[in-house]
Amino acid sequence: MNNSNRILQIKILNPKIGTTIPFPRYETNGSAGMDLRACLDGNLTIYPGETQLLPSGIAVHIVDPGYAGMVLPRSGLGHKHGIVLGNLVGLIDSDYQGEIMLSCWNRGKEPFLIEVGTRVAQLILVAITQVQLKVVTEFQQSTIRGDSGFGHTGRR
Repeated sequence: MNNSNRILQIKILNPKIGTTIPFPRYETNGSAGMDLRACLDGNLTIYPGETQLLPSGIAVHIVDPGYAGMVLPRSGLGHKHGIVLGNLVGLIDSDYQGEIMLSCWNRGKEPFLIEVGTRVAQLILVAITQVQLKVVTEFQQSTIRGDSGFGHTGRR
């Protein structure tokens, strides 16, 4: 992404964004992701084992098709409270312009209160390479691992 393409177009879908709910932003200079917040009409409790789809109040347009957005869970919510994304990682294709929805899953043991504006996920942009498939009967070069199974390298 060259400097002229380092702009992510954002559409405000809910008037709370930028007023009672802050715009997505990088919380520190070293942050890789922008926090996405629950844009709710009222607080919501997610019970253990339950999944709720939360609106973010925004849509984005990734102008450069060489990039995609990834919606990731916030590590503190997952570790401390068991709140992760229902699909674990969300993918935003460059041609998707609908509202970013946040599927939140409570895999913990206690109910968890999502308040209006709670930071529940983060958005990063990643480079994408689309490839062409070439069917072969044998690979041109073999690796040390070859076709040794899934989990081959063990735990240590």
